[in-house]
Amino acid sequence: MRVPWCHPARRQASAGTHMIDIRRPLPRLPNFPPFGPPNSRFNCGRPMRHVQHRISANILLDGILLLVINITTMQNYSILSLARNALSGHRNWQRAWRSPPLQERYDVIVIGAGGHGLATAYYLAREFGISNVAVLDRGWLGGGNIARNTVTIRSNYMRDESIPFYVKSVAMFEGLTRELNFNMMHSKRTMVDVVQTYPKMRELRRRQLTMDLHGATYEQISTAELRRRIPALTGGGQNARLPIIGGMVHTDAAVNRHDAVAWGYARAADALGVEIHQQTAVKSLIRDAHGAIEGVETNRGTIRAKKVVVAVSGHTTTVTETAGLRLPLRTMNLTAFVSEPVKPLVDVIVNCPDSGFYFSQSDKGEMVIGGAPDMGQSFRRDIKQHVFEDTVSAMLSLFPAFKKLKLMRQWGGHLDIAHDSSPVMSKTDVDGLFVTAGWWGGYKAIPAGGLTLAHLVAKGAPHPLMAPFTLDRFRHLDFERIWHDGQIIDPFGRSH
Repeated sequence: MRVPWCHPARRQASAGTHMIDIRRPLPRLPNFPPFGPPNSRFNCGRPMRHVQHRISANILLDGILLLVINITTMQNYSILSLARNALSGHRNWQRAWRSPPLQERYDVIVIGAGGHGLATAYYLAREFGISNVAVLDRGWLGGGNIARNTVTIRSNYMRDESIPFYVKSVAMFEGLTRELNFNMMHSKRTMVDVVQTYPKMRELRRRQLTMDLHGATYEQISTAELRRRIPALTGGGQNARLPIIGGMVHTDAAVNRHDAVAWGYARAADALGVEIHQQTAVKSLIRDAHGAIEGVETNRGTIRAKKVVVAVSGHTTTVTETAGLRLPLRTMNLTAFVSEPVKPLVDVIVNCPDSGFYFSQSDKGEMVIGGAPDMGQSFRRDIKQHVFEDTVSAMLSLFPAFKKLKLMRQWGGHLDIAHDSSPVMSKTDVDGLFVTAGWWGGYKAIPAGGLTLAHLVAKGAPHPLMAPFTLDRFRHLDFERIWHDGQIIDPFGRSH
């Protein structure tokens, strides 16, 4: 049965008697202000009646800790600063970041005020003392791809080079709330992979062994334990087309607030002297007589800088080609959708790699669902009907109780992907021009991606964690042959 599109109105009707009742609403969890980290950590398999109590306890303990930490720093968010501003009717809060006049010259220009762009600017100022930095965005801060994802944070990636990078990034996310003094609503929930084929199980077992070498957590569990931990998983029985044969558990996985990540980095970077300029569209890159980068041309005039960072996921090639630089990237669409709020049902991140979907439940009770990408070249931001139907049918085969859910909204984001599905963090053949692109798991890489790219920009040499992801790995490719008249040509001469 196809899941129908819906409006935000919530029906109180219960599910059928043969299904789990997911429609009965429970009191919503509060929306917390940005002054302290709730750090609600859901243990896989913990009874749902303990979830809200656990969150409340964490909020109280973390709030007390932040009160002690920030009692002498009134400019920071804390329980004490919240109380002080409440007495004045909240009229004395300072702006989270400035709106300064645009200068003619900077040391570094970062194109893109998303997660990676803001993180790079922040670490340039904090780690390397480079604060004369301008972050430019054609729209608003945090309004691009960082606002178009499912906020899953994990390190269980396949490639050997990727795992230590993401292990570092996941660890940095855990301390980001305190470092930036901004509530990320970080929730360490655990990811459970539902495995339905033996080839996939062998692949994940190899991944487990690789992750063990890098100190990441990934463990195999039985089908019985899998169903115990996810009671809503009632499909995939022995008579199913793809029966469940087991599961894998990644305990370090988490979720948080994507807007809080962008705002937290923006606020912290601004405090260190970085300038953030919204509604400043970059029309083209400017090169000097020697071919080196000289600055950018914007809708607000020309801005000079000897170093320019391109962090515009999905539109990287659009920008770099204005400087005559062609990169081995293609842009595709990745979609997600969100259901109406329901009672607490799933306290882990569920991933079904054989079926091509994953989901988690937000603190408001919404099911945040992601599916497979649309592999065709596309800059669209909506969802194709066949992609939606494939994702929904796969989900209902394992979670039939979800067929009563109403969908509230859907969206798409842009991914610029390299042929090896690994990121590109590198200086380019244009002196002074740097790119961060090709992110399949870009959101979860924000802290480590920003730190390592800032290292490259400041030092001129790649950080050890990013060394495998430079453009040097594509030096053997013949771009003129690969890209001919707008078509991709493989080594055998076949067009695609």
